[in-house]
Amino acid sequence: MAPCSCLNRIHFRRSTSTRLSKNGWHDRADRQMDTDMTHDVEQTDKQGTWMHDLLVRLYPICRSLAAPGNRETLSILSEFVDLDVVEVASGTDVFGWTVPDEWHPKSGEITGPDGTVYARFEDNNLHLVNGARPIDQEMDLADLLPHIYSLPDQPDLVPYVTSYYHPIWGFCMRHADKAALPPGRYRARIDAEVRPGHLVYGEAVLPGTSDREVLIDTYICHPSMANDNLSSVVTATALYKRLSELPRRHYTYRFIFVPETIGSLCWLMNNEDAAVPKIHAGLVLSCVGDDGPFTYKRSRQGNTEIDRIAQQVLGDKGVSTDFFPNSGSDERQFCSPGFDLPIGMLSRTYPGQWPYYHTSGDTPERVSPQTLAGSLDMAWRFITALEANSVRYSRTDPRGEPMLSKFDLYHRQNVRRNTDMDAERLSRGTLMWLLNLADGSHSLLDMAERSGADIVQLAQWAERLVEVGLLVSAVEGEA
Repeated sequence: MAPCSCLNRIHFRRSTSTRLSKNGWHDRADRQMDTDMTHDVEQTDKQGTWMHDLLVRLYPICRSLAAPGNRETLSILSEFVDLDVVEVASGTDVFGWTVPDEWHPKSGEITGPDGTVYARFEDNNLHLVNGARPIDQEMDLADLLPHIYSLPDQPDLVPYVTSYYHPIWGFCMRHADKAALPPGRYRARIDAEVRPGHLVYGEAVLPGTSDREVLIDTYICHPSMANDNLSSVVTATALYKRLSELPRRHYTYRFIFVPETIGSLCWLMNNEDAAVPKIHAGLVLSCVGDDGPFTYKRSRQGNTEIDRIAQQVLGDKGVSTDFFPNSGSDERQFCSPGFDLPIGMLSRTYPGQWPYYHTSGDTPERVSPQTLAGSLDMAWRFITALEANSVRYSRTDPRGEPMLSKFDLYHRQNVRRNTDMDAERLSRGTLMWLLNLADGSHSLLDMAERSGADIVQLAQWAERLVEVGLLVSAVEGEA
């Protein structure tokens, strides 16, 4: 399918002043892919603080599927990401879906019989049903209550409710406040405009030596909620910054910041014949800001390279689950049978299972700089493993085991050790597996799965063995 004729592209040039070492970002021109995942603690803390500051800056903005808040969000992100902003016109058919009109909320509140104001949009943009139509009408409490949404099981939280495709008006309140509304006449007022416009999404590409692409997707349509999904937006932004500082990348990296579901479908429609066939692997980032363990949801295929890498890099920090289509995020579109792409989803607590999911309890205070930095480092482990696995290694002389002590890779005196406690011996075991399996046909991922060794440690040893002349390397797809 050719790109939609009703889309426009607007280019935002990233400011070059954003790579500041005080924020913990390297500005060394010679920085290579970092296979040492033990980042400097101070640097990691600074990056987490930078990410949290950006999250706080984005938090007050009211976003939707198509809304001015989305443009404002992308404009802020363009300070750090070299974004193209793509517009898709309202009414466009996208695989049977229809791009909605733009929603421009301005104000809204409920005024009680005694003049008390409830559910004021200016206090919290979750008080309006996202997509709510305008109204200015007086009515009895009994007529108003069906238009007020609340959570009886979480009476102190305001729910996040949407109605993108079906025109309604409505408010969201704490259930405790709703239950305490006195009888009488109320005025319901929503000042909002719904008009044809555009859905917008942001896209940025970091070229590699290969045209095979790694897709990083996250969604920008949720209003004032921190974990879902500003945590993922700032993590993707920070990941872009790290990758952009590398002088050499094997894969080409494509970042997209889209409204959930309809936005990823628009991107697929516009790139079905261009970028989609080049996708080698991908990650959807969702809800990576809480303090729960990581959850990786495998692609529909279930055993792609990115799925296998997840098993290696998560370790004891998370779990990998099978694909299922009944919940999640944009991976459901990428893994639909017509595309069936090798893309999984990375989250912390799985979306919907965190107690503050889709409520006013999802605030910046519940997302710490430390968890954001940890999510960035986990995403970086995925990228590092993908890059490392693009290289094949072969022994320069495959006959027997090399005499490692000649290269200061083995102790010169053989002393009995407590093997359960000997970290050096465990690392040397990784080295011996590498030397045995480095025959040009085994990838580092193959070696990690067979030996139980860490793929990043295998890559570190491989680089060392190339330096001393025991291995030679060849990158996939390169002569």
